[in-house]
Amino acid sequence: MKIPSRKPSAAFTLVELLAVIAIIVILAGIVVGGLSHVRDKQAREKAKIQVSMLERAIDEYKLDMGAFPGTGVNFGGLASSEDGDSSQVLYTALFYDGYEFSESPNRDDWKKASSIYVTELDPRSSQAGWLEIVAADSTPPANLKLKDPWGANYRYRVGDAAQNPDFDLWSMGKDGKTDPASQLLDDVRNF
Repeated sequence: MKIPSRKPSAAFTLVELLAVIAIIVILAGIVVGGLSHVRDKQAREKAKIQVSMLERAIDEYKLDMGAFPGTGVNFGGLASSEDGDSSQVLYTALFYDGYEFSESPNRDDWKKASSIYVTELDPRSSQAGWLEIVAADSTPPANLKLKDPWGANYRYRVGDAAQNPDFDLWSMGKDGKTDPASQLLDDVRNF
C-alpha cells in the first residue's frame, strides 16, 4: 500500500516574513535619511546662489547710487540694525524703488533707485521662495523681507560693524542662529 505524501504548502514562514520586513524598514530609513541630507544640501546651494545674486546687485546699486543700500537718507540706517535683520532694506533698494520708478518715471526723487536690480524679487511672479507671493494683478507691497531657503530673513549690514570692507550679507542657515564674528558652519555668507 502506498502512503500518500504530503505536499509542503507554498507559504512563507514567520521568520522569512520578519526578515523581509526588517530589510524593508532598514532600506526605508536609509532613503529617508538620504533625502533629508539632499534637501539640506539643496537649500544650502540655493542660499549660496541667492547671496551671490544679492551681492552682485548690491554692488551694481552702489555703482548707480554712489552708496550701499541702507546708507542713504531714505533708509534711516536700517542696514546697520543691531541684529543685522534688514532684508526689507534690500527688497526696497533692489526691487521696489525700481518698480515704483517704472510705474511713474517722471518722479523727481533722485535718491531712490530707478532700475530693478533683481527681477526675481518681484512678489507677483517669483517662484524662488524669497518673498511672500502676492496676486499677479496687484501692486507689490513695499514692506516685504527677503527670506532664505529656511524661512529666516537675510541679514545685511554696512559700515563699521561689517567684517568686509564694504558690506556683509548672510543667511543664518538651518539652525536659525548666527554670530557673524564666529565660525558657524551652517551660515551662508559673503565674508
